[in-house]
Amino acid sequence: ILFLSLSFYAQESTAPENVTTFDIFSPELKVQKKIWVYLPKDYDNSDKNFPVIYMHDAQNLFDKKTSFAGEWEVDETLNKMNAQLIIIGIEHGNDKRIDELTPFTNEKYGGGNGENYVRFIIKTLKPKVDSLYRTKSNAKNTAIFGSSLGGLISFYAVIKHPNVFGKAGVFSPSFWFSDEVYSLMEKSETSKAKIFFLCGNKENETMVSDLKKMQTLLDRNRCYCLKLNKTVIVKDGEHNEKLWKENFEHAVKWLF
Repeated sequence: ILFLSLSFYAQESTAPENVTTFDIFSPELKVQKKIWVYLPKDYDNSDKNFPVIYMHDAQNLFDKKTSFAGEWEVDETLNKMNAQLIIIGIEHGNDKRIDELTPFTNEKYGGGNGENYVRFIIKTLKPKVDSLYRTKSNAKNTAIFGSSLGGLISFYAVIKHPNVFGKAGVFSPSFWFSDEVYSLMEKSETSKAKIFFLCGNKENETMVSDLKKMQTLLDRNRCYCLKLNKTVIVKDGEHNEKLWKENFEHAVKWLF
């Protein structure tokens, strides 16, 4: 245990200069939130406005030092792409993570505070971001993106709040958490959002079938001929940062 602790604290930060942080209080969640911000490499040398992706679990996105099981390398990927995007990463609430990232309750795991979390993004965080940075603030240029429970809340947000989020990256979504997410889809008005789904076929027994079930409901909601959603199922893909890191670039290119 001592060795592991020393190794953890000896790990140097891998976040670059164009990734910064700030703190903001959320009245919706009644907590202070740490926010990570990725700006394009040429942000300071231009006067352009940029699309924005809101992402969850920020501890795992940019920095190996703060990640739980390896980082997504979002910054390295976007720098390599010379991507003209702003990323807003929201740190998860540690022991409140399940509660914040689930819009419905589960008999075993509880949860269900996801709407307040999404409202925090919409009512408190997004106005702050739009005031601090040169953003394209309309729904067409605003995406929400996450994995696992972050995939669940991202799908919920893009379906429930289409006037705010016009795109979503939905990686390994925890649709198993509650069947209410399917009811939400069935009752929703016609969605015009672009949605990129990803999962691996070795994540759990129901991941692929759950994803295909949701894709079928989306195809009933709107004509599949519009090609507004894309589903990638990775052979031998497991439920981890490796899967999400390796497919992040593909998702960003398709969404934008």
